[in-house]
Amino acid sequence: MANTKKSTNINISENNWPSSSEEGQLTMDVYQTPTEIIVKSAIAGVSPKDLDISITNDMVTVRGKREQEEEVEEDNYFYRECFWGTFSRSVILPMEVDANEAKATFKNGVLTIKLPKVEKVRTKRLDVDED
Repeated sequence: MANTKKSTNINISENNWPSSSEEGQLTMDVYQTPTEIIVKSAIAGVSPKDLDISITNDMVTVRGKREQEEEVEEDNYFYRECFWGTFSRSVILPMEVDANEAKATFKNGVLTIKLPKVEKVRTKRLDVDED
């Protein structure tokens, strides 16, 4: 059987994200409602136009870049816990979703992606007509 995964990009920016071993990883909450899978991630300090979200039937990938506004010499840091630079995260979804109907919002530094569940009929009963 052929692979029929559909892919939809939401809010694609013009950036080409470098692949780096120092790429940060987002934290995400993934939960369900009766009709949707919800993905939430706190992404402070990033503009929505700097996010790239790719969705297939069973996976979501969020990529972006957080720019440091000022240069600080290493010797002047007491603590360095914030991540600056490119980041990404891919999550395999627990069930198939309709990538074409997905919606993404960004409010107060929190990205919310709503993915409608695909309703599948597992078994269909056919009546046999008599000719």
